[in-house]
Amino acid sequence: MGSCVSTSSRSTCSSGSNGETVSPSCFCGQKRTRRTFSDHVVSLQHLPSIPNRIFMNGKSRTSCIFTQQGRKGINQDAMVVWEDFMSEDAIFCGIFDGHGPHGHLVARKVRDVLPIKLLSFLHSYQSRSNGSNTTCFKGNLKRSDGGDSEKDCSAEDKLNSIWREAFLKSYKAMDKELRSHPNLDCFCSGSTSVTIVKQGSSLFMGYIGDSRAIMGSRDSNDSMMAIQLTVDLKPDLPREAERIKRCKGRVFALQDEPEVPRVWLPFDDAPGLAMARAFGDFCLKEYGVISIPEFSHRLLTDRDQFIVLASDGVWDVLSNEEVVEIVSTAPTRSSAARILVDSAAREWKLKYPTSKMDDCAVVCLFLDGKMDAESDYDEQNFSSATLQSNHSGNAIESDDGQKSEPSLQRNFTVRSSEENDAYGRLPVEVEGNEETVAAEDQNWLGLEGVTRVNSLVQLPRFSEERPNPEIL
Repeated sequence: MGSCVSTSSRSTCSSGSNGETVSPSCFCGQKRTRRTFSDHVVSLQHLPSIPNRIFMNGKSRTSCIFTQQGRKGINQDAMVVWEDFMSEDAIFCGIFDGHGPHGHLVARKVRDVLPIKLLSFLHSYQSRSNGSNTTCFKGNLKRSDGGDSEKDCSAEDKLNSIWREAFLKSYKAMDKELRSHPNLDCFCSGSTSVTIVKQGSSLFMGYIGDSRAIMGSRDSNDSMMAIQLTVDLKPDLPREAERIKRCKGRVFALQDEPEVPRVWLPFDDAPGLAMARAFGDFCLKEYGVISIPEFSHRLLTDRDQFIVLASDGVWDVLSNEEVVEIVSTAPTRSSAARILVDSAAREWKLKYPTSKMDDCAVVCLFLDGKMDAESDYDEQNFSSATLQSNHSGNAIESDDGQKSEPSLQRNFTVRSSEENDAYGRLPVEVEGNEETVAAEDQNWLGLEGVTRVNSLVQLPRFSEERPNPEIL
């Protein structure tokens, strides 16, 4: 849950979100014997009916996902796994951690639109290259030991270049759409993003903010080890701080939390954003905060077991090694994400008993493509209704978040709390629980009370938070 502060200026999503369509295919020139939804045009209107896309607690053929609301108000984390993303062997995974008064809406908007934009740019490239002998998007590159190393290197470089451009363009288009959205105020609200596409043996990653991806792999002794795949893009990283200061932004930590560097306006001690890159947060875009993603490509090996994507609520209290240990020892694969979130919640209570827990969201992707039997659902207390909704697309997502059980805390990010009555007053049903949560507990409370680390400290003085109109 990162955060910025919302002001009088209304910025947000641009054209193309409602009408943008893309016809994904395998991008490798090979005929496919089995058709999936990915063979058809995809648009925002189609998202609810995609059979291999999940965004609520549950599991898919190769992954499990779980999110839990913290104690700072509305759950501002979003997550998605989209199998058969552009071909039958391609999987898209993403975690999006919103912050600011409308952070939950920004995170969900990015969750829904960003994958479509990525598909759109990949499809556009394929259309331009039809009929020419250009590198296809097939990800099954293998490391060569023979004399074809130069040729393989050239093919890999070309593949990297294509994917890098697709990630850069899709992130840029996403932020542009947020800036011009007529109903979503992103001036002081925003979201992190960590996104991966696994296609064959290739793993492509693009990310901004401080959500993180790691991989569990086996070493030469067959012991599990943690490999960090992304970098937490904090304001005190040398190149991030240099860019921000060059743009007249300020970077410093508050006296009572010296371990949390923040970005501040040049003329006001606000908003105190605890990350250097994010979608939205347009109050800081002129002062060095950017939405350009870091991109990387990795070739997977047989030793690589699983990938974990999570928001900072997990990383604030658990190390990479602890996360790998928890996931690798989970009694069932389909319970791994839930058990990891439960472990983080316990650590929040132990390490920071006086602080408000942060939201947590986790995606666990198992690289061998295997998952547990359907009967495992009963062991995890996943309701059949929830599972059905994930796969049928009939799930209803409220503005109040998905659950309200105790959650977690800390990855050195600060949040804001504003009394936002626009989203309160509706009871929220707790998954797996009959009780309802009072409206005041569902408001965005990131700036109130004692919080371990908020994404934002306070709204700028010129900010005038207004009631949020109905979104989409």
